[in-house]
Amino acid sequence: MTEPMRKTEIRQGAGGRAVHDVGGLDFGPIDRTEHDLALWEKRVDAMLVLLTGPKKGAFKIDALRRVIEDYGQQVYDKTAYYEKWIRAIRNLLVEQEILTRAEVEAKIAAVEQAMRAEGRELVGGTVPWDTTEAPI
Repeated sequence: MTEPMRKTEIRQGAGGRAVHDVGGLDFGPIDRTEHDLALWEKRVDAMLVLLTGPKKGAFKIDALRRVIEDYGQQVYDKTAYYEKWIRAIRNLLVEQEILTRAEVEAKIAAVEQAMRAEGRELVGGTVPWDTTEAPI
């Protein structure tokens, strides 16, 4: 396996800062109210703990950070916190050759089909594999 190339982009109009380096920039007011995590956010957190565990973790937390820091500006700005995590986890599972892209896509399709069969409404759309493209 070859080491992936860094492709960190520079944030436009931010004096040479990387896309993820947003500290001190004006993004409007911050919602400081406490809120419970959604079930899917709790599951993403648990998945990350299991995948980066001390005994034969699938990848290091630094790898997750690398993938998130390499998102393009549009993706970084339009993707919520736990959405960044789950997208990075998906990409790292393929990068580390734990799963193939086809296996991931087949499982997503099977889950979507099962949810539709139960009459559940699906929210969202396709999440591109390219980290410079925002979710559809």
